[in-house]
Amino acid sequence: MTTYVYETIPSKPAEKPRYFEIKQAMNDQPLTKHPETGQPIRRVVLGGFGVLSSGRSSGASPSSGASCCGPACGCH
Repeated sequence: MTTYVYETIPSKPAEKPRYFEIKQAMNDQPLTKHPETGQPIRRVVLGGFGVLSSGRSSGASPSSGASCCGPACGCH
C-alpha cells in the first residue's frame, strides 16, 4: 500500500485546502470525495526522490536522449 496526499477543494476563494493522507494500492483510482465528509478532494502530486548527476561521467549527454541535468551537461 502506498500513502497518498490529498487536499480538499475549497468551495469559496478565501477557504484554504486541508491536507491529509490516505493509503491506497498503486493501481487504485484517485479519490474524488473525502471518505468521511463527502467533500470534493484531489490527489496532490509531490516531488519524488531522485538522483541527479552532473557531467558526462554518468553517460548522459545532450544527444543521448537522457534528461538534462543542468548547466554541467551543456544544454543550458
